[in-house]
Amino acid sequence: MQLTPAPRRRPRPAAPALALTFVLGLVLSAGATGCGTRLPPDAFGARSTTAGATGTGPGGSAAGNPASDTGVTPTEIRVGIVTSLTSPVGSEVFSGPRYGAQAFFQALNDHGGLHGRTVKVVTCDDGGSGIGNQDCVHRLIDQSHVLAFVSGSVLDYAGAPYVSGKAVPDVGGQPIGTAYDRWPHLYGIYGSSAPRDGHAVGWNGTLYQSTEVFRFFKQRLGATSAAVVAYNQADSARYAAQLRAGLEAEGYRVLVQTVDFALPNFQAVAAAVRADGSQLLFDAMDTRGNAALCRSLDESGVRVTAKVTNVQNWSESVRTDYQASPTCRNALWATSSSLNYEDVGHPAVGAFRAAMARYYPDREPLLSAWELEGWAGAQWLTDAMDSCGADLTRACVERFMNRPEPYDAHGLILPASFVPQPPPTGLTRACLNAARWQDSAEGGRGGWVTQVASMTTTCFDVPQLPYQP
Repeated sequence: MQLTPAPRRRPRPAAPALALTFVLGLVLSAGATGCGTRLPPDAFGARSTTAGATGTGPGGSAAGNPASDTGVTPTEIRVGIVTSLTSPVGSEVFSGPRYGAQAFFQALNDHGGLHGRTVKVVTCDDGGSGIGNQDCVHRLIDQSHVLAFVSGSVLDYAGAPYVSGKAVPDVGGQPIGTAYDRWPHLYGIYGSSAPRDGHAVGWNGTLYQSTEVFRFFKQRLGATSAAVVAYNQADSARYAAQLRAGLEAEGYRVLVQTVDFALPNFQAVAAAVRADGSQLLFDAMDTRGNAALCRSLDESGVRVTAKVTNVQNWSESVRTDYQASPTCRNALWATSSSLNYEDVGHPAVGAFRAAMARYYPDREPLLSAWELEGWAGAQWLTDAMDSCGADLTRACVERFMNRPEPYDAHGLILPASFVPQPPPTGLTRACLNAARWQDSAEGGRGGWVTQVASMTTTCFDVPQLPYQP
């Protein structure tokens, strides 16, 4: 059978899962209320993959630097980060990438900056609204005159057309909605092989989900049955249907359970899961719903082989979010396209953890995969800027971003690129990382334990299923 390259998105059964999780969380909230380690200098330098790198590299002299483009002076580079920090779902839902990126640039500046220039980060909180997002991108482009955006995480990227129209590179953002699969000059953290011509999302309005997550659990745990829990709400039901389609494509027997949006009866779900004997449990709900579901499973004595979540929930907050359900908590698995932030033996993860401990020590109990991916986005933009040497321009940054060689942020993410491809056909080679929460980890403190030897070799030849977002 023909193998085609995968559109580079997170390795999950369906691309919009995070978007739906956030939208649901927003709707729920609205409805309910009517000391640090010294970092090695080479932690931030360009690697051999930095094609065409010139100049003095990180920490070099500013002598001869021109004011080469918007946001660039001989001594400074201005970059923008837009985050839905004060959205109705709470300040922690979207904040991770911003902290990871800020830690990266603080450490970079402490080591001399980039080619004699320091990086000045200009942040903006869009409040989780489209109007607020448009205000932020106008403020950062028209008033702060940033060179580029980096590591954004927003609920409604309404300002994307303006960013694209101004040809401002946006590097390493979280593809919560569909903007990173539509607009040129936008480069999501997982890459994309869609045309991104500004006319339609994906391929004429169609995106594709691959099934490697389901294949992984089938092979790793011998699972053949799964339950999918959703709200009686349109977006939740739509995502649940995508989960079901992916599971059934991999040969699972699937039980779908729907609960009331306002008054969910999770005890009934627990009873149904017990009667069905479901081995895996997936959901199309927010964190609050998941915690309540796990509590009901524990209270009913129902055990599943794996309660599968996604990269959004790969965080230290599991310890408190699932405090009332230790059995279900220890069945939590998460999958992603990035390394486990607990794997400090990897140099890039070690650099990230050292910087977070140094600049944001109070965030240790809030560390997350998204913070690590925010760091990776900052690394990506930095390597792109480094490739320009002293003559730093937006056009040069985009040449790096659009090059055919995949990029892995010094091993932090699966190799990703932005080379347009035809719509996927046949099978695709798709890889993933996976971890499981274990209370026994970290000396009994609890933590995420990686469950694969390498995310670059945990790969499967799987189908891609079309859907309309």
